[in-house]
Formats: sequence, structure tokens, C-alpha cells
Amino acid sequence: MPAVRTTRTVLATALVAGLTATALATPALAAPAPVKGDHTATQQALQAAADAGVPGVVAGARDGHGRWTGTAGDRKGNDRYRVGSITKTFTATVLLQLQAEGRLDLDDPVEKWLPGVVKGNGHDGRKITLRQLLNHTSGIYSVTADPGFQEKVFGPAFLEHRYDRWTPRQLVAIAMTHEPDFAPGTGWNYSNTNYVLAGLVIEKVTGRPYGKAVENRIIKPLKLRATSVPGTDVTMPNPSSPAWSKLSADPDAPVHDLSELSPTIAYAAGEVISDSKDLQTFYRALLGGRLLPKAELTEMTTTAPGAGYGLGLTQTELSCGKEVWGHGGGIHGSGSAAAVTKDGRHSLALNFNADWTGDPMPVLEAEFCGVTPKS
Repeated sequence: MPAVRTTRTVLATALVAGLTATALATPALAAPAPVKGDHTATQQALQAAADAGVPGVVAGARDGHGRWTGTAGDRKGNDRYRVGSITKTFTATVLLQLQAEGRLDLDDPVEKWLPGVVKGNGHDGRKITLRQLLNHTSGIYSVTADPGFQEKVFGPAFLEHRYDRWTPRQLVAIAMTHEPDFAPGTGWNYSNTNYVLAGLVIEKVTGRPYGKAVENRIIKPLKLRATSVPGTDVTMPNPSSPAWSKLSADPDAPVHDLSELSPTIAYAAGEVISDSKDLQTFYRALLGGRLLPKAELTEMTTTAPGAGYGLGLTQTELSCGKEVWGHGGGIHGSGSAAAVTKDGRHSLALNFNADWTGDPMPVLEAEFCGVTPKS
């Protein structure tokens, strides 16, 4: 594979797709369970990430002993950041709420709500269900894998295109120029197009922008004051830190502050802005049953065979045997992860303000299992 294509592929994975199920499922060495309320190992993991080259790291945790916030490098504890694919959990939650209200059924074909949109080169919206969008078993090609899209969005050319506006239907149309990855329901592959379509379905059902549904159904009820769906707003709210990107896999490439960009490149697959406190509140409320009826929450936590991915949620078993649920997310200059135990009582959310380095797993292992990072 040519070097330029390799670079774009790496960055494409880091962008909207972010830190997906596989990235949150790599076990570390077993260690004794941590002392409750002690976040020393977590702080050490944050510092290790900064020492390894992440410009700034912020994390928040909450358990039965209270809240904790840690930073390393050039960060503030209340920094807001672009959460990337963590957005997918918000989007999936709204669709499940609409099902609970009888306004749609996750087993509806996509064609019912978006006639003629999923069509071409073997794609057929009549054979794909909304559920298959949410658990990535649709087989729909991911727009972020398209070479032309990568040319504008993931490499140095992004500096010229960072403020371009993309419509959701433009993103879907790009995906439709490719063949599906597999027949619906016969495999699993993470596709950002799935959640672009999910956002369009929300808009069709509610008659309003999907971001308004997220705001009215999740952000306002939970009082998530640091969380927003920016739409076409390219700016970052304060407080926040620069989002650093090399736009290249070359370790010697120059670093760019990409805090400002058009969130339309991600839409319902990855545009949300939040902070570590709000993300924990959201996931704790979700797994704690405050946002969905029991039946819908059960559906959300039912994973696709062999994938560890439910409906907008990843399931991860850590080295100490603990099971956590959440999602990861990456977008230019930002890598995030959020996880919570299934009872909603112990949570963690973190962000690295760089997209070429940083691994969330040592931080999760430190917080939930007490694993001290190797020096």
C-alpha cells in the first residue's frame, strides 16, 4: 500500500470512527482490585500518557466515594472537547426512545423512513433494518473509508477544507458509490455511514434536526451544561484546550491546532462536544435506566455476535474481570473514551488533545482494576 494511502487510512480510523469496540477490548495484565476511592493509579496513567507525547490529558471518575478529576500536561479539569464517536451513543439512545414511544420499530427497514437513500452498487435499504444500522451489521460502506473523502478530510489538504460544510445526504451518497462490505446481517464492520443514516431517520420521524432531539431528550433533562450538538458552528466553547493534529502518520510532520473545524464532517456519527463530568452523567443515567425503559436498555446492551458492540454501546471485559460499557471517539486533535459499570455506579471519561498518540486502555485499567502503568 502506498505511504500516502496508509497515512489516510490511519487518520480515517482515528477520526469519526474513533476508539471503537476493538480499541476498548484489549486486556492488560491482571492486577489486584483497586482500593475504592483511590485514583492514584489513574493519575499515574494520565501522566504516563503525557510523558509518552500526548500534549494534554484530562479525565474524570466517579464511584461510591465521590468524584475525582485528574489532568496531565497542558489541560484543565473542566475542559470541553469534541467527543467523536461517543456521539453514537446519544444518537442510538434517541432512536431507542422513539421506539419505546411507538413512533418507529428498530426492525423497520431503512427504506420505510428514507426512501431511495440507501441504493446503488448493491446497497438496498429495503433489506437493512434500523437495528442493523445501530449495531453495525448493515454492511453499508463507511464514508470515512472513501479515498476522495480521505483526501479532503484526513491529510494535509484538510487545512484548506476544514470549514467546508457537508450535508448528511452528501456523506451517504459518497458511501453509495461503493459496494457493501457484506450482505445485511451476515457480518460486522464499523461504518460511520450507519449513524449518519440514523440521524436522518431521527429527523424524518421527529420533523426536526436530530441535534434538537438530542438536546431536548438528553442534554436538557440531564442538565448537561457542557454538552452541545454544534451543527454548523466551527468554534469550540470555553473552557477548552487546543486540539493538536499532525494530519499525517509521519512522526516528524508539523503539528496543527484543529480546534476549529466544520462538525458536518461527522454529523450524528461524531459531532458532539462535551466534558468528562457530563459524559459520566450521561452514561451513568443511561445504564442506570433513567433514559430508556428496561426493554430498550436490554436491546441496547445486546451485542452483535463476536463484536462486543450493542446499539451504540461497546462492552469491554477488563483484566480484572470487570465489565464496563461505553464508547470511544476520535476526531481531529481529540481522542476520547467513556466507560461505566453496568450498574451505572462507577464511571470514567477521558480525553487526549492529540490524534496521533495516546491509548485509553491503560487509563481504564488503572481506574477500574488498579493496574499501574509500566515505567
